[in-house]
Amino acid sequence: MQENQNRKTSSLSILAIAGVEAYQKKPGEKYMNVDQLLHFKHILQAWLNQLRDDVWRTVSYMQDEAANFPDPVDRAAQEEEFSLELRNRDRERKLIKKIEHTLRKVENNDFGFCESCGVEIGVRRLEARPTADLCIDCKTLAEIREKQMIWQG
Repeated sequence: MQENQNRKTSSLSILAIAGVEAYQKKPGEKYMNVDQLLHFKHILQAWLNQLRDDVWRTVSYMQDEAANFPDPVDRAAQEEEFSLELRNRDRERKLIKKIEHTLRKVENNDFGFCESCGVEIGVRRLEARPTADLCIDCKTLAEIREKQMIWQG
């Protein structure tokens, strides 16, 4: 049941989680103006709330479902399920920290620009991945370098 719920929420787009449509740029509009920053703040906050709700649901689920099964196979299955849940929550905990960091960047008007080269990341890329901190070109280069390090390592 919990696994199905996780799949269902993770398959939703971030825009759907936030309950917003894609941002419609107005003619002559400056990049990362107040409207765009509010748009992304809303998206990030909704995503953060959804992840925190998932964490709370997992804690409640594990407390409610924890049982001391006499059968070793049942006990092992439950322990494996809980282990999987905890690994997922650990990944989400890291994502929560990244979202909180990104929200601070929005508050400081330092959001939407590549941390490597300083160019605009772009509204559509940020809607797909609001925590992106590299433009597509710098991200591509970073991934190529990462692959090269793996091949050399």
